[in-house]
Amino acid sequence: MAGLYYEQFSAGQAFDHAWTRTLTEMDNVLFSSLTMNVQPLHLDAHFAAQTEFGKPLVNSLFTLGLLIGMTVNDTTLGTTVANLGMTDVAFPKPVFAGDTLHVRTRVLSMRESKSRPDAGIVEFEHTALNHRDEVVAVCKRSALMRKRPA
Repeated sequence: MAGLYYEQFSAGQAFDHAWTRTLTEMDNVLFSSLTMNVQPLHLDAHFAAQTEFGKPLVNSLFTLGLLIGMTVNDTTLGTTVANLGMTDVAFPKPVFAGDTLHVRTRVLSMRESKSRPDAGIVEFEHTALNHRDEVVAVCKRSALMRKRPA
């Protein structure tokens, strides 16, 4: 597996993920449409031009999904049982079509699962930065991770 097993993580461990992604207008329109989010701030250039941002914002839930998705290859690919929750989600700077994001991850804590002897819980903090190195999204995620097979 490309992902790491529970035992391969340690509190304080950090990852600077190599993947980058330039967001496009099409990403934003498709995601907003697929999720039935008709907020004109995401879909209507004329409306968005009249806001403080001057142009459409990328849907924050797309940014969140991308933030977590960009971490999978280095951390949890094939070794996650389930995501247990996401907390402390914040979007300190806006994201626009044309921005290129990269992501960093830090392991905040770990504990054995009380109900599953073959798994443990890892709490991650994921941070997305744009091409200007401005933090655009942060979230804490708890994941139930497989232990190495016996």
